[in-house]
Amino acid sequence: MPRTVPEGHGPVRYGPPAPDPGLPVLPELAAVLAASAGRAHTEPPGGSPALLDAAAGYWRRRGLPSERGQLAAASGAQPLLCAVIAAVGGDVLLPRPCTAWCPPQARLLGRQSFHVPTPAECGGVPDPYALLETVRRVRAEGGDPRLLVLSVADDPTATVPPPEVLHATVEAALGEGLHIVSDETWRDTLHHPGQTVLIGPAEMVPQQVTVLTDLVGAFLPADWPAAVARFPDTAEGAALRARALDVLTVLGSSVAAPVAAAAAYALGEPAEVSERLTAAVRLHARVAEAVHRTLLTAGAFARAPQAGRHLYADFGPLRDALAARGVSDAMELEDHLTERLGMPVPGGHRFGDELGALRARIPVGPLLGTDSGQRLAGLTAPDPLELPHVERALSGLAGALGEWGIPCSNEVESLGKRADAQRMEPPR
Repeated sequence: MPRTVPEGHGPVRYGPPAPDPGLPVLPELAAVLAASAGRAHTEPPGGSPALLDAAAGYWRRRGLPSERGQLAAASGAQPLLCAVIAAVGGDVLLPRPCTAWCPPQARLLGRQSFHVPTPAECGGVPDPYALLETVRRVRAEGGDPRLLVLSVADDPTATVPPPEVLHATVEAALGEGLHIVSDETWRDTLHHPGQTVLIGPAEMVPQQVTVLTDLVGAFLPADWPAAVARFPDTAEGAALRARALDVLTVLGSSVAAPVAAAAAYALGEPAEVSERLTAAVRLHARVAEAVHRTLLTAGAFARAPQAGRHLYADFGPLRDALAARGVSDAMELEDHLTERLGMPVPGGHRFGDELGALRARIPVGPLLGTDSGQRLAGLTAPDPLELPHVERALSGLAGALGEWGIPCSNEVESLGKRADAQRMEPPR
């Protein structure tokens, strides 16, 4: 990962990469893309009928009635969110921490973005009372907040908000006249879907919410950019979609035809796609739980990961040990962990957290192996933690933390007691 603030360059182009799945491309997806590579036509702005119909079916299966005329597609979540921000107008409210690529979209458009602390239970959604106070303050200072972007399966914190917390935040936002964008990129990567309840705001108030899904979260490789959005089925939603399509047209942000074919195939959720996703989520969850144990044992704080393929850790309790190694803020923590672990470990400042907070997002994908054979082995192993290459990777992580002078081991006999006792103020 490039340095945080290289000489002579701005910070936006050096944002962190999306969490790497650490797995080869599904052969069936690669075959669909290859079969479409010879197409001479271009995809229309906003997506082809085939892609939009596939997206509509995807949302219908998740309890959100959708029609082609409500939807739009783009070459990634960034231009799609940029188009929505431009269409809504005004300033943007974001949780702290938030997805790294959200604030630059507002800055690009000359809009202000304001971070709101998250509640103790989770990340991804602002605390409702803090949201109300932030809106009041911004308006008192002459701002024009109109849009709230939240996430029900969050990057970076890998948490899912309890329905009652989300409901309170949604009620507060609607009471202030805010339009809501729900980033649901990671909703299909719940580690324990039978135990975690995920309800999106569009299921609560479908007329006031735009849902955005980046397909690199669950279905496509990061190098095949495609994202879809579902606008409210109202006259206002239709006008919002039309303005967003104008922006996407100006940006030239159409999905490449071969990628669109692969995206439509994946959104149809054939058996091979669903089976790979289920196996990948199981693998990421198992390794993430081991990383979580290692972090707790080392003395760091981290909420238990519930979705995605990463964790968000607070190394504040290890501040003295880190300071002895020249690490005093999130930028230095990022450099230290990235160099020591040999994989991208973006600091919390990338996600809107305060620079002085020693927080970082730990990816799971790089721990799954160094070649396709090793990575695929984890999908079918009865216990991937027993694979030699995964065991070595976790031991390396434990060793890196142990170098800070904190005893660290993957064998944690008292983990349950420690997790129950750990009722700290979580990263915000």
